[in-house]
Amino acid sequence: MLLQVLGTAAGGGVPQWNCACPGCSGARAHPHRRRRHASLAVRAAEGRWYIVNATPDIGDQIEECPALHPGPGARQTALAGLVLTDAELDHTLGIARLREAEGLEVLTTGVVREALLTRLHLGAVLGSYTSLTWRELPGERPEPLTPDAGTDIDCVPLCAKRPRYAAGTGPDHASWVVALRLTDRATGASAVYAPAVAAWPDTLQAAVNDADCVIIDGTFWDDEEPRRTGISDRTATGMGHLPVYGPGGTAERLAPLRARCFYTHLNNTNPLVDPGAPQHTLLAERGIGVAADGMVIEL
Repeated sequence: MLLQVLGTAAGGGVPQWNCACPGCSGARAHPHRRRRHASLAVRAAEGRWYIVNATPDIGDQIEECPALHPGPGARQTALAGLVLTDAELDHTLGIARLREAEGLEVLTTGVVREALLTRLHLGAVLGSYTSLTWRELPGERPEPLTPDAGTDIDCVPLCAKRPRYAAGTGPDHASWVVALRLTDRATGASAVYAPAVAAWPDTLQAAVNDADCVIIDGTFWDDEEPRRTGISDRTATGMGHLPVYGPGGTAERLAPLRARCFYTHLNNTNPLVDPGAPQHTLLAERGIGVAADGMVIEL
């Protein structure tokens, strides 16, 4: 199984266009600190890839990943489809960017599909450009990404956090936000990808216990970060993201795992966006890293 990290930032990216916080200012001064929106490319078969979450950066992310480049035919693409972990704008706006496709398969849960069709009207808007084929993301039994794929996929429902535009719609079900489990059928190696984690159910714990690689939500370093930096009057958990460090932090859950563990989906206020920040050392002492844009993981 081959994975390529296409981006590691939370909504807005790093730097965010209207932000002059230390993280954004540092990324402007030091371009190597820049991070695109969190996304992952998964090789389903030779020359066939799925992108997890269609971010506003998807065009640039495809250009920066040679395996996703078109060819040899003029409009022959390696992109087989998309997988969505939730309905948030920073994970779905890129669907419209792919309107030049002859057709596009989208794997997600039923509640996310309905939000995108009835609130964002993606089907109606894109219908004049391309056709969207929706496929239910398996949650009970893994399924191959494609019929010839060596990689299976299933999901672990996490919480009922809806995006603001979908407030009050759909059933109050944990499939609004899911973690993905990707399994190599030949070797049994597995990866868990969870860029948004508001809760840690037993099913997620079981998935990460068995995984060989875990890439998980690192939006905020600690619970008070949003209030301390002035970006919100809510805590990290109040905004739907378990913090990395401190009481209730996910680092303590990741440290005992046998898997290679990485954080992704970093907010611009998170000190981890600075590669020289001492917080990296605290994580390294626990055997945990921070994913980098362009990182390739082979399992």
